[in-house]
Amino acid sequence: MNWFQRFYADIAEGQLSHWLEVLPRQLREWEEQSRHGEFRHWQRILSQLPEVGTQHLDIKNGVTIGAPGDLDGGTQKAIEGLLQKFHPWRKGPFDVHGVHIDTEWRSDWKWDRVLPHLSPLKNRFVLDVGCGSGYHLWRMLGEGAWRVVGIDPSDLFLIQFQAIKHFAKAARPQLPIDLLPLGIQQLPELRAFDTVFSMGVLYHRKSPIEHIEQLRAQLKDGGELVLETLVIDGDDTAVLVPKDRYAQMRNVWFLPSAEALKLWVSRCGFKDIKVVDIDSTSIDEQRATAWMRNESLKDFLDPNDPSKTVEGYPAPKRAVLIATAC
Repeated sequence: MNWFQRFYADIAEGQLSHWLEVLPRQLREWEEQSRHGEFRHWQRILSQLPEVGTQHLDIKNGVTIGAPGDLDGGTQKAIEGLLQKFHPWRKGPFDVHGVHIDTEWRSDWKWDRVLPHLSPLKNRFVLDVGCGSGYHLWRMLGEGAWRVVGIDPSDLFLIQFQAIKHFAKAARPQLPIDLLPLGIQQLPELRAFDTVFSMGVLYHRKSPIEHIEQLRAQLKDGGELVLETLVIDGDDTAVLVPKDRYAQMRNVWFLPSAEALKLWVSRCGFKDIKVVDIDSTSIDEQRATAWMRNESLKDFLDPNDPSKTVEGYPAPKRAVLIATAC
């Protein structure tokens, strides 16, 4: 597997060179652990994806590779069938040579809410923590980022990312975009990135303060944090700790108010802290599709009162916070 060799070469002489003290060993260990079960099966499917030439790659207005008329119907159907084998597709959507991957999440809607509030990404070095299959990585690159790095420990997300990159490279062979199968707890203090994103991660962390400190440790002084997470209503002391599940998820630990979130971030070495968007998640933004056929948000809400989860907690509401590392 040579997915990471070019990344090693690209960072060897730059501000991330010190990462090479631990990164190759970490990825070798990951590769040893992934050489069995579904991952090997997914790799075989990935190797069957056809090579398709195209000049069309739009990552500014979405993630669209090629055009519907580029391929004959048989090849298009074959691509669709192979990509379906990577079910479930959760973050997107993607359009690949006329195949519309209608993911569970309309991640483009989140991007539309976040983008107006960002410092321009042009020529910036960007990290996306918990990036999923990488939809937002492509949109960050589409905004002119110099290099985009995503981390997410899910093997399936890595395979999905590599599938999209396989087709995108036909239009731009040297794409400065990478997804590494790591969690943030495996990163040393790099202090190298101009912008760090953490979207949809904080509430999954047993220690949210530690997570915010880990994000700070990846940023240059003066760099920008973009933090998006579930919140509740209330003042700066309000925090919800679910007794067991929240919206059927077991791994939800802390849901602060937006004001409490600002206080947490302030305590962790940030200034100029602003909550720039608060939005309730709708069943149009997160839903089951032909590409994600499991239960989704509507199954996790009280059928008699959709303002509550099935457990009786406030239904999902998300805040976007922007702050500067100091």
